[in-house]
Amino acid sequence: MSYVALYRKFRPASFAEVKGQDHIVTTLKNQLKAGRIGHAYLFTGTRGTGKTSVAKIFAKTVNCENPTEDGPCGQCKSCRAIAAGASMNVIEIDAASNNGVDNIREIVDEVAYSPTEGKYKVYIVDEVHMLSIGAFNALLKTLEEPPSYVIFILATTEVHKLPITILSRCQRYDFKRISIETIADRMKELVEAEGVKVEDKALRYIAKTADGSMRDALSLLDQCIAFHLGNELTYDKALDVLGAVDTSVFSKLLRNVLARDVLACISLLEEVVMQGRELTQFVTDFTWYLRNLMLVQASDNLEDVIDVSSDNLARLKEEAQSVSFDQVCRYIHVFSNLAGQIKYSNQKRILVEIALIKLCKPEMEQSSEAVLDRIRQVEERVEQAEAGAFTRVVPMASAEGSVPVSPAAKPKLDKAVPEEIQEIVRSWMGIVGNASGLMRAHLKDAKLSLGQDNQLIVALKEGPAGPYDYFDGHPENLDALVHLIEDFCGKEVSVLLRSYQDEVDFENHFVDLKEVIQMEIEEEEE
Repeated sequence: MSYVALYRKFRPASFAEVKGQDHIVTTLKNQLKAGRIGHAYLFTGTRGTGKTSVAKIFAKTVNCENPTEDGPCGQCKSCRAIAAGASMNVIEIDAASNNGVDNIREIVDEVAYSPTEGKYKVYIVDEVHMLSIGAFNALLKTLEEPPSYVIFILATTEVHKLPITILSRCQRYDFKRISIETIADRMKELVEAEGVKVEDKALRYIAKTADGSMRDALSLLDQCIAFHLGNELTYDKALDVLGAVDTSVFSKLLRNVLARDVLACISLLEEVVMQGRELTQFVTDFTWYLRNLMLVQASDNLEDVIDVSSDNLARLKEEAQSVSFDQVCRYIHVFSNLAGQIKYSNQKRILVEIALIKLCKPEMEQSSEAVLDRIRQVEERVEQAEAGAFTRVVPMASAEGSVPVSPAAKPKLDKAVPEEIQEIVRSWMGIVGNASGLMRAHLKDAKLSLGQDNQLIVALKEGPAGPYDYFDGHPENLDALVHLIEDFCGKEVSVLLRSYQDEVDFENHFVDLKEVIQMEIEEEEE
């Protein structure tokens, strides 16, 4: 006997075997149990989610001689005939190739004859959106008032193309995309039944690549098993077959983009191409990687939504601190547009290279996101220039040789007086420029004031996950700020953290040292 593909071999034969569509299965089972069977159903949803399979199970059940809780018995004469495709009671029609008025008129004529065996005649019309306008019109009257022994099940992936007159005559059931977890669990059951060894990580990647389609997942799994027949299917082997790359490559690519290193980005793409990876899949996976990064920035509790390993999640959280939210959104827009263009292009590599250059050089675009990125780029250069003026060289070796000297205990510093406080205020941007990426972002808009006993007040704006929250309740972050200031002025500085809601709130409670110093400078010039 010839080989049968996995998606055909393991097609669901009962409602219990249908995965990821519990809302539909429960409703249909309740209808069958109560005898409230409709005359017209519309199954809609993306490819490979079980529309045709559920339609066949339903058709079998209504004609089964001994129906069970989970659908047809599978053993009676009617069930065997339907499974073999020899039953006159279940008629499958492919609307893509039978979309004319004459084809539908044949169905209308056949409807007048009752079934010779069984209870119902079930017409399963697949890809019903392909019917012509004339064919839809010919179907309308029969679809609205068919004989009591006729059931229509219409299936489509593009429900928006159906006339409203058809939609209003059917019970509509929307099939959801199947989750990665559900697809991976189902594939694990099947490979165990087939006696094939497959890594769980490989199954999860295949499930993710299938994009919610169980049929696509089983087809990809079939392809991977065939390529490495007789050997265990590992994650790396699955990547080879599907022309994909590991997530570590995307992490490296993102870091090159943030460094605005065009040469490094192009060189990395060269490596991907030389490994024989599929660029369309590369673009899709990198867009997905950026999506995960965006979600990490949006919330701290999205582990269930972001389907990555704990190591990759930790890496994403680290990278989320070095890139802004609007930057990630711009990257996603660029690569989403690229995904739509690359499918039909003969020069895929050039398109990817242009997209990478766009990420590194926002001046190539005129969008608001690109303008923000260009402003940020200028700010970073200014901060680096200001920080360079206050960089002090710390000796790392002894005078006699190159052997590092162990650091001495930090000496006790004299307390800063207002003159040093003023110098801190004047050089604040340079001090902030020496901070880490995330702290630098939070201190950028900080306001400085003077408290009792020459205390330096650092006022930060309130807000969820805002600058004040970064330091409040996190003593290690506040200590790092104090050390940063003391390293600059060489004296002990008493730093007091305060919050404010808006500009008016700040002016009502604090004196802005920057304005005071600016006024003193103007008076001296006069």
